[in-house]
Amino acid sequence: QVQLVESGGGLVHAGGSLRLSCTASGDTFSSYVITWFRQAPGKDREFVAGVTKSGGVTYYAESVKGRFTISRDNAKNTVSLQMNSLQSEDTAVYYCAADSLMITARPSGYDYWGQGTQVTVSS
Repeated sequence: QVQLVESGGGLVHAGGSLRLSCTASGDTFSSYVITWFRQAPGKDREFVAGVTKSGGVTYYAESVKGRFTISRDNAKNTVSLQMNSLQSEDTAVYYCAADSLMITARPSGYDYWGQGTQVTVSS
């Protein structure tokens, strides 16, 4: 098992930036792919970005491509999501999720989830 904790959320103005972190404990961190999801009020949880076990390959939703960057540091058991040019549409609770096999954009594909961190973008 692996335990995940997100941090770094907060309130920012449109056009601003935030850096989210997902810190893991328990099983070997490098054994898991890590994906960020987000969920806005009244909406389904949606895929944001994912990174492979070694950090060599990344994936992004079209809505955040060019603005968000996912990276991981296995030595620090941490995955980061750098979010730039934030828009009101980015307002959501952001979750990191871990799976031992592969990255998928479907939330049902993940075994482990953090508690979430709120990101609010104000205009």
